[in-house]
Amino acid sequence: MKILLIMDPGIPIPPPLYGGHERLVYMFAVEYLSLGHEVTILAGPNSLVAGTKTISFGKNDLKRSVLQKFKEVLFAWSFLIGNKNKFDVIHNFGRLAYLLPILNISSAKIMTYGREVAKKGIKLFNALPNNNVVFTACSNYCVNTGNVAGRWETVYNAIDFSKYKLEEKIEDEAPLMFLGRMDQEKGLQTAIKIAKETSSVLLVGGNMPHTVENIDYYREFIEPHFDGKQIVYLGALNDEQKSFYLGKSKALLFPIEWEEPFGMVMVEAMACGTPVIGYPRGAVPEVIDQNISGFYSDQYTDLVNKIKNINQFERKTVRKTAEKRFSAGVIAKRYLSLIK
Repeated sequence: MKILLIMDPGIPIPPPLYGGHERLVYMFAVEYLSLGHEVTILAGPNSLVAGTKTISFGKNDLKRSVLQKFKEVLFAWSFLIGNKNKFDVIHNFGRLAYLLPILNISSAKIMTYGREVAKKGIKLFNALPNNNVVFTACSNYCVNTGNVAGRWETVYNAIDFSKYKLEEKIEDEAPLMFLGRMDQEKGLQTAIKIAKETSSVLLVGGNMPHTVENIDYYREFIEPHFDGKQIVYLGALNDEQKSFYLGKSKALLFPIEWEEPFGMVMVEAMACGTPVIGYPRGAVPEVIDQNISGFYSDQYTDLVNKIKNINQFERKTVRKTAEKRFSAGVIAKRYLSLIK
């Protein structure tokens, strides 16, 4: 098959650092190539995936103007109109608006979301004549936010498990870990409380907050606890560093205070054999296999007790369970199974 993958400009593919959907597009391009498909990528400048044809457009600037984004939509429209009969599958990870000129062509069209979905756009889209379109989101939770019209399917996110090393044995005094933005909704304050109550070291990896309210939260409730001994801030981590620190940790704490669309860091921890302990918000109950790859409860005391009995988890099983569900090969085939 001939497959077109679309991603908004802003970050190249593969992303040099951060990039959620950009990483997914890269992984799926590689998987589709390995399955013998012909792959074209429409994405921001400097995108390059060996074996694919890459069409660059727009600017790699996450703060680009509304006018610039409008120009990008026009470019995507022009490209899709001019090449509408060249692809068997058009898989869009970017703006829904890109697909407007080709809604009614016979080619399979997949529109993928990685967060809560705006219902208004979905209703307007489906009010227009359309053919062979399927909407996907990264969890049942996200699907339920947008499933007001059209065909919807849950397709989970994926990671490259080869980048994460399984650590079957850890030290008796292994630390806990928190990995994510240090915003209030991520629950770092609760993670610190759990670490202190269980007499555990807590390693913290992640970016500093940027909004005023979260900067204030960080300065009042988080920063005073960083002592370099029990509560240790590591800074922002790359893939190699994440694998190292997650692998040496006895659990990843995920006591979030918002509805998490998916939570890629949970799977990254599991890839190292590290179970995830958190609150059942958003997609958390979908990602964690209860008492196998982790544990969730809305009761704080349950989380504390589970940390005290963390040795019940078999780390090899944690990784194996996650790999069967969230590896790039598994998820790529799941997308292809949606095509009629």
